[in-house]
Amino acid sequence: MIVAMQDQATEEHIQLVIERMVELGFNVHRTTGATQTILAGVGTPGHFDVSEFKVLGGVYDAYRISSPYKLAGRSFRPEGTTITFSNGVVVGGPQVIIMAGPCSVESREQILLSAKQVKAAGAQFLRGGAFKPRSSPYSFQGMGLEGLKLLREVGDETGLLVITEVMEISQIELMLPYIDCFQVGARNMQNFNLLRELGHVRTPVLMKRGISATIEEVLLSAEYILSGGNYDLILCERGIRTYETYTRNTMDISAIPVLKKLTHLPVMGDPSHGVGIRDLVPPMALASVAAGADGLLMEMHPNPDKAMSDGAQSLYPEQLEKLIAQLRLLAPVVGRNVA
Repeated sequence: MIVAMQDQATEEHIQLVIERMVELGFNVHRTTGATQTILAGVGTPGHFDVSEFKVLGGVYDAYRISSPYKLAGRSFRPEGTTITFSNGVVVGGPQVIIMAGPCSVESREQILLSAKQVKAAGAQFLRGGAFKPRSSPYSFQGMGLEGLKLLREVGDETGLLVITEVMEISQIELMLPYIDCFQVGARNMQNFNLLRELGHVRTPVLMKRGISATIEEVLLSAEYILSGGNYDLILCERGIRTYETYTRNTMDISAIPVLKKLTHLPVMGDPSHGVGIRDLVPPMALASVAAGADGLLMEMHPNPDKAMSDGAQSLYPEQLEKLIAQLRLLAPVVGRNVA
């Protein structure tokens, strides 16, 4: 950590800052020039908040020079993390992975048709929500356990891996027999108790970015899962809240190469939630792959106009098929290929 003192800082100010740094475990190196003193803190304190120093008397600014996320950082695994699933599909390797399906499991007929359509389009994962708490308690809330059983049944029938959202700790054990990958939604990215528990299972997890989360906050949340010993973690950019209202969220494409630089974990893009408008999903999907995404998580419904949730952002089956064909042309340009 570096603390730059103000020109007018007194010796008393400087000593108070040094004492606090030493208390935290830093070895302090002081450099005093003609007008300003710089304090360099060397060492690895367990935890500290750099903002604490910014408000101390006589301090001009304070900077953290080492990342607070140790296990999620690129230096932990410079070669990058790859996650191999039971059928041989690898996330984080040279191939771009496609996860697609409806927002919610609505019936056996609907999820089976969805699975056949995403399989025919070229996807490797079937997505679909079994637990769907909504903004309104009166809206469709998902099929629960019956939805999980249907996902597993049609996943096995079509040869697709199954990913679905876990909402709370009590659902983890219930879901394990039916899924291949847990999904942590944006609203739970900072549900730290849930993240800790997911660190104790040995099933892969895909964690979405919260709508107001900074990139550092995403990586610190990842740290909760990694610190439990579960290293099969995928991050997902799914749009953030900004002042723009034309789209449901603002798809932060720039977060993808930033995350790829900062962490060894695979990074995917969710253009469906990123924009919330069906016709804007394909260009954002293409942009995500061009920016380095390891895969895409997208909503597709056999009949989006009658979907029980997120119909406006769900692709028609033919749109998904066309998009994946376009991705097969684009991926080689950036040194990848679509699985």
